[in-house]
Amino acid sequence: MGHESFEIRAKIWKYPGPAGWHFVYASRKDSDAVRGWKGKRVGFGFVPIKATLGNTSWKTTLFPSKEGPYLLAIKASVRKKEGVAQGDSVRLRIEPL
Repeated sequence: MGHESFEIRAKIWKYPGPAGWHFVYASRKDSDAVRGWKGKRVGFGFVPIKATLGNTSWKTTLFPSKEGPYLLAIKASVRKKEGVAQGDSVRLRIEPL
């Protein structure tokens, strides 16, 4: 797998329901690039990545959505460290693992 990486610029949104998961969508262009990555896939097409928001990095996965673009969950601990919340526009660096 090459060392492609890119930046997602998106607005954080909260999944409706009691769990309170917060996500960003990768753009369709970025999602197409992820689909082209060679290498490891887990589960139902999940793509292992390193994500960085501000000064916080973590290992996670991108996962495909019914709508087409990939989704990235933003953990509560990351949102707290970086001072971001639902509705905020953020920039994240995405790197394949």
